[in-house]
Amino acid sequence: MNAVSRRSVLAGIASIAMPRIARAATVRDGAGREVVIPARVERVFPAGPPAAIILYTLAPDLLLGWPRANRPDELPFLLPGVGDKPEVGRITGRGNSANLEAVLSLKPDLIVDAGSTGKTYVDLAARVQEQTGIPYALLDGRFDQIPASYRILGQLIGRSERAETLARWCETTMTTIVQRIAKIPAEQRPSVYYARGPRGLETGLGGSINVETLTFLGARNVADTPGSGLANVSLEQVIAWNPDVIVTIDLSFAESVRSDPAWVEIRAVRDGRVYLSPKLPFGWVDFPPSVNRMIGLWWLAKILYPEQFPEDIRPLAREFHTLFYQVTPTDAQLDRILSGRG
Repeated sequence: MNAVSRRSVLAGIASIAMPRIARAATVRDGAGREVVIPARVERVFPAGPPAAIILYTLAPDLLLGWPRANRPDELPFLLPGVGDKPEVGRITGRGNSANLEAVLSLKPDLIVDAGSTGKTYVDLAARVQEQTGIPYALLDGRFDQIPASYRILGQLIGRSERAETLARWCETTMTTIVQRIAKIPAEQRPSVYYARGPRGLETGLGGSINVETLTFLGARNVADTPGSGLANVSLEQVIAWNPDVIVTIDLSFAESVRSDPAWVEIRAVRDGRVYLSPKLPFGWVDFPPSVNRMIGLWWLAKILYPEQFPEDIRPLAREFHTLFYQVTPTDAQLDRILSGRG
């Protein structure tokens, strides 16, 4: 073949190949990064617990494993063969334990994280993607961005129809609740203290993702001080705040606070308005802060504004578990969930 003919052939090949490259499908993730949609998605690595939950609810068959292995008391509320998948560690957050060699050995087609979209996490996503060659999508973990995160992930893994179903359930819930609380005067909205830890002295500051649902509901977080995470506070400070309502995720604190002489004069304790959050299979307020908070929004709304939210939480919880976790709890299991004693 002479040089002219060879050039003609190569040009023809290029004219066929180049449009395919140009048309490589991408999705803009929660951080505004262009992420290439993998040609085939059969295995997805969740970079942290929030990502694992949103992925499980959307496409449990694609979940490679859990950042933390689920406990025996959590497994009945998750799909058999999925809830008990192995612990694979995490790339992001406290206790990150998955090194890139371990991630590569699992042969994921995609890595997904859900949480902060700040520079630290954008840089991490870019670095991991460059070092592994695996597309890495960063979803915005803020509560009001859950529907958008579902739609982005749905496009990335080819599950847009189910993603739309889940996104619309979330949007309907948020819209319904926002419309009702909009009619409640500010002075009638309770002050709330979110108590974590066995002594109840760890809480979420004003900008913390851990108290996003309280903020979404228009409650007055007594710890609304500058900051964006969790902080330890003194009992004297809680007494000074004197909240109307205390919400906790710690069973030992919930059981002891009502009889603790140091706490009994706080309005919430005196009035019997200390509430233990459900946590099976995942917390309803945070722990971790993912889509599991969506059913918690109904629970908190009923606690804070009982007159505006007369709905029975049981059918709402059953509907949420059936649609999102794909396991329908029995009446006995609902009792266990709502007790917060998991």
